Amino acid sequence: MSDLLDDDERPSPDISEPLRRAIGERYLTYALSTIMHRALPDARDGLKPVHRRILYAMRELKLSATGGFRKSAKISGDVMGNYHPHGDAAIYDAMARLAQDFNVRYPLVDGQGNFGNIDGDNPAASRYTEARMTIVAEAMLDGLNENAVDFRENYDGTLSEPVVLPATFPNLLANGSSGIAVGMATNIPPHNIAELCDACLHMIKTPDVRDDTLLNYVPGPDFPTGGVIVEPRDSIAQAYRTGRGSFRLRAKWEVEDLGRGQWQIVVTEIPYQVQKSKLIEKIAELIQTKKVPILADIRDESADDIRVVLEPRSKNVDPEVLMGLMFRNSDLEVRFSLNMNVLIDGVTPKVCSMKEVLRAFLDHRRDVLIRRSEHRMEKIDHRLEVLEGLIVAFLNLDRVIDIIRYDDDPKAALMREAWGRDFVRATSEADYQPPAPGEGELSEVQAEAILNMRLRSLRRLEEMALRNEQSELLAEREALADLLDSEELQWAKISEQLRETKQKFGKDYEGGARRTVFAEAGVVEDVPLEAMIDKEPITVVCSQMGWIRAMSGHIDLTRELKFKDGDGPRFIFHAETTDRLLVFATNGRFYTVSAANLPGGRGMGEPLRLMVDLPNEAEIIDIMIHKPGGKLLVASTEGNGFVVPEDDVIAQTRNGKQVLNVKDGSKAKICVPVQGDHVAVISENGKFLIFPLAELPEMGRGKGVRIQKYNMARGRQGTLELDGGLSDLTTFTLTEGLKWEMGGGKTRHEPDVSEWLGKRAGVGKRPPYGFPKSYKFR
Repeated sequence: MSDLLDDDERPSPDISEPLRRAIGERYLTYALSTIMHRALPDARDGLKPVHRRILYAMRELKLSATGGFRKSAKISGDVMGNYHPHGDAAIYDAMARLAQDFNVRYPLVDGQGNFGNIDGDNPAASRYTEARMTIVAEAMLDGLNENAVDFRENYDGTLSEPVVLPATFPNLLANGSSGIAVGMATNIPPHNIAELCDACLHMIKTPDVRDDTLLNYVPGPDFPTGGVIVEPRDSIAQAYRTGRGSFRLRAKWEVEDLGRGQWQIVVTEIPYQVQKSKLIEKIAELIQTKKVPILADIRDESADDIRVVLEPRSKNVDPEVLMGLMFRNSDLEVRFSLNMNVLIDGVTPKVCSMKEVLRAFLDHRRDVLIRRSEHRMEKIDHRLEVLEGLIVAFLNLDRVIDIIRYDDDPKAALMREAWGRDFVRATSEADYQPPAPGEGELSEVQAEAILNMRLRSLRRLEEMALRNEQSELLAEREALADLLDSEELQWAKISEQLRETKQKFGKDYEGGARRTVFAEAGVVEDVPLEAMIDKEPITVVCSQMGWIRAMSGHIDLTRELKFKDGDGPRFIFHAETTDRLLVFATNGRFYTVSAANLPGGRGMGEPLRLMVDLPNEAEIIDIMIHKPGGKLLVASTEGNGFVVPEDDVIAQTRNGKQVLNVKDGSKAKICVPVQGDHVAVISENGKFLIFPLAELPEMGRGKGVRIQKYNMARGRQGTLELDGGLSDLTTFTLTEGLKWEMGGGKTRHEPDVSEWLGKRAGVGKRPPYGFPKSYKFR
């Protein structure tokens, strides 16, 4: 409704305003402020406003790289009071980051005191630290007093600040940047200055250079903490071409020989922006949870350099295998994302390619060169005007002295005096003619210069010096005029400046050499447990209450062991530390436990329910050693079952893997290894049946098929109930006959069982003579 009103009819904002418009206008204002003045860097100098203001304030405080230090509190206070009306904590944090050589590839601030470390410790308070600029920061500010860039008023209009810095090198890529704005973000890795200068020089020679060609000069990021980039070249090229992508970065490591076949791994460089203390905590957690069983210990032996020691559990382990697992499970390998979202000309946010960013920098350098050249020409013109006046004074010294001595207004008299018509400023040294006595008229600037001239300057040598200076300035002015008229000369001058920058901050500069190297990432395959753990004999003991432990060595299975009060032995068998144990429960699920992770045998062990997520209502049916390629026969109390490959029952999580489906009061009852070609089954009511194993299907999961039939009978409550149920079953080879345990270590053998042969799902007959009354085969 209000949109249809004229301006004079519109209600005052203080009285009424549509909520949608009010919120929209204010949110848009906030979003633009965040994007342009806080989160995104300028493509020309690679700085955000807070960093630019910090460097400018340090320049105003004359904190040069060779000068003294000043308290950080003073610097952040000046920045806050003069240019950046935000919290001093945020300003100090931004300044401290510029001084951290593990965060910034080419630090712009030289810090003295505690400015934090790679472990993630915070810098000391600003009142305890001091700072000054580095020579890299001075290179960013070079030419600022020569009208190289535009200035604008500060927030209260009392001072002025630069809109952008001259920046003699592409700082956006050299030091990188990161930030989160409204609806957009940026994340740019650091690069090597020498390589960036080479890329810029090639772009000057070949303006229409292909994006992929720049990869020959800038192969990838150069992180301050070093590391190894294992990203394929095609992926890096794609990231630089589109401005979006990521880089796989790994720690740098080496194998240290300890003698006698012993060795350890020493990590000397960790990935960029990974805190060393948290990295070590994460690896220590991997050791505690035994997610990397091959790793025994980790130590931090770092001083000024990085030295993290990884000890393997066995000397027989391959170091490449160990590091492959560490790269997969820890921050020794990270992905650094690239999102080159920057402000073009300080106004327009855009996701740029590397070529576009370098082009923005080169165009900026050309603008800086033209502005500095024009500024220098103005200075030269002013100086030539002064020199011409001084030369007139030398050529007419007596008259000048007479005017100064006797005239009441010598400045006006000097300007009124007619020195001749041929006194005109020359445009070059070739057509310059010194004025003759009595020729030309003096300007106000020239008259003022003559009046300010000292008596000691009235020497013949001074006149010669003035003429030599005039000659040099005329030659310089002519060269500047040619430079401003020729785009080719301008790019040649920029190329010369880039070569100087490359020489200054290249390999001879401290830390100028490339730190991050490139390598191919090997495929980290699933390593079998046997390759990671020393194979040692153990005896697995599980009590009736489900407490499990591993005794060292293969002990006598009849040996008497200690258990908790009210508890006793249930499962005891020999195994190896490299074995995986299969636990089958009444809920039909299989659980997998590594024998190497079992608690030691000195105590009573630990409840198996704490090692896997076994429900309280489920009971353990059997524990066995996993045999790759083997098969198991599983069956429920109702007499349903099937054959399942052992490889299909391995569980990858603590929750286990559902294999035998049971419901309506039915439970899993039997799990036996398949050995032979026939199945012998006996029910709880003593019915014995043998049938071919081939009649059972092989499945991965399900209810299965009927193994043995059980009749329904009338129960005590008058309801129909199952007459018996599955008691036990086994598999055997028909030609070898059937064996079962009689107790007391005795075994019974029935060579001919043809009497009990039948088909699957039959009822069966009475068992053979001498079969145990417990109706169990073992």
